[in-house]
Amino acid sequence: MQYQLHNDASQHAIDTIAAAGLMPSFASEHSTTVYSALSLREAILDNLKSRTWRAGQRLPTERALSGQFGLSRTTVRRVLAELKERGLITQTVGSGTYVSAEVAQALAELGSGDAPLATSPAELMSARLVLEPAIIAMVVGNATAADFSRMEACCDRGEAAATLEEFELWDGRLHEAIADAAHNAFISAVFQRMNEVRAQGEWGMLKRRSATPERRLDYQREHRQLVAALKDRDGARAVQLCLEHLAHVRRNLLGY
Repeated sequence: MQYQLHNDASQHAIDTIAAAGLMPSFASEHSTTVYSALSLREAILDNLKSRTWRAGQRLPTERALSGQFGLSRTTVRRVLAELKERGLITQTVGSGTYVSAEVAQALAELGSGDAPLATSPAELMSARLVLEPAIIAMVVGNATAADFSRMEACCDRGEAAATLEEFELWDGRLHEAIADAAHNAFISAVFQRMNEVRAQGEWGMLKRRSATPERRLDYQREHRQLVAALKDRDGARAVQLCLEHLAHVRRNLLGY
């Protein structure tokens, strides 16, 4: 029995996956692209929607997924956790990850929730330049000590990251933590969707192409400065730092 993983988001065809019992193993002879978290997410969804993977069937191991998609185990777990939260898969300690018995209903409920993911990096950056500075006043007014601790923890984890993928994960989580500090459920939901867009293949490809050790250090410094301004409740400085950081990211990614 064979499985096909399709990556509609990045328009790459992934080679046939040969199964061994209930433990499929991944093989890709032609693709050397380092796949993003969204590539993995969409590949799994494609198999569920096409009923290639059916209720009760075991998914590949985290190690197999990590190796095939060039992602850290942490990122693979994050993708699986989201799918589990949506009721698409179940996980059993010591046994593995399985397609949920309620997968059909979960897919139906997914509905149009994926629509915001069809967003270009340029569109995302334009939205970020409008939205992120706009919530600073709410963050300055509402953030708690716990919020600031979470932001600093994200900075710590990002600086300690051994790979670009891991750094990007904690970069996104920092911006999400800042949004959550506004203590507004709608804003938090919007920024969660923005982070999903950041996980898509095109964004990841641009990040990888533009990444240098110097730029990463610049981003880390800018993150620390922004968090410090927020802790000082200095809204004007935080807005300025936020705009400068996002403009810097856009220039590095898109060239303008």
